[in-house]
Amino acid sequence: MYVAVKGGERAIANAHALLAKEGRGDPALSPLNPAAVAGQLGVLVARVMTEGSLYDPELAARAIVQAQGDVLEAVTLIRSYRTTLPRFGYTLPVDTARLPPQRRISATFKDLPGGQQLGATFDYTHRLFTDRDTAGPASAPDGGGPPDEGMPRVSDLLGASALIEPDQALDGDPEPGDLTREPAVFPMTRAERLQSLARGDEGFLLALGYSTQRGYGNNHPFAGEIRVGEVDVEIEIPELGYPVPVGRVELTECQMVNQFSGSADTPAQFTRGYGLAFGRSERKAMSMSLVDRSLRAGELGERAAAPAQDEEFVISHSDNVQATGFVEHLKLPHYVDFQAELGLVRRLNAEFRERAEGASGRHDGAEEA
Repeated sequence: MYVAVKGGERAIANAHALLAKEGRGDPALSPLNPAAVAGQLGVLVARVMTEGSLYDPELAARAIVQAQGDVLEAVTLIRSYRTTLPRFGYTLPVDTARLPPQRRISATFKDLPGGQQLGATFDYTHRLFTDRDTAGPASAPDGGGPPDEGMPRVSDLLGASALIEPDQALDGDPEPGDLTREPAVFPMTRAERLQSLARGDEGFLLALGYSTQRGYGNNHPFAGEIRVGEVDVEIEIPELGYPVPVGRVELTECQMVNQFSGSADTPAQFTRGYGLAFGRSERKAMSMSLVDRSLRAGELGERAAAPAQDEEFVISHSDNVQATGFVEHLKLPHYVDFQAELGLVRRLNAEFRERAEGASGRHDGAEEA
């Protein structure tokens, strides 16, 4: 046993050394700089920050480099580091209604007050490789009006005519739970679900959101509004008596507008799906808002029959760190378990052969008679 353990330790050390060598790549090339990753791979950095629950572009870039581009490994590194940080307070709720947009689009109104603001996006590009050195200077952002003025939310425009459900909490505004410190208990509040969805795997939520659009859930959405921009984060210091800004974070917010036929107590009106993520994370925010709306089926009196409408199914399987750990643990030794399964299969096969031989003997005896 001791020899095996020592041999295993040497093998692991050699595997780490080989990983570092292969991850370094061609020594003739400059090593990958985390600052360049943070500046040029902003979408990737945003995903790692969002699913890692920690806003730090520089740290997320370092995790991506260390993980050799493996997003889930980078998320795991970020979450592991996050657990070592002290918690000294909570920031005030971010007022995303005043989010100065670098990008702001809506698929519901063409002539949107304040104008559409395309910003930096892949949406209108040809899917062809381009030479970055000959791409030319970036064009000035388009859009109308100052960022903070004349840009009401689409939901506010619909709300003025009572065509969409109210935005405020109907039963008070209870303090939301913290899933990073408390275990998830079903059924969850919507605030807790949104926390979990924000940390959830983008690909998993994308697939679930897509399933709702294909009929596996009552979800016919319109992209009410998508905003990307930076917003102040404030903390309240009791000694001062007023909030103090402690920094700025880049956010992507999505509000989906969904049909709702109404009920005996509620007139027909649109309902909301909501998504919020760090950085430039439009696909994640949109997928999150689709799944959020699907998970409100019970609240809105709809029949829940699709996977995306099952709260426990969605929440229990959306966390990519847990999913990665459970899948990848299959690479660890399972010698004893497999030997037990192997012995069982051998015994069942022997019993099967005995029964087959017995039945064949009886059949032969009947023919001779």
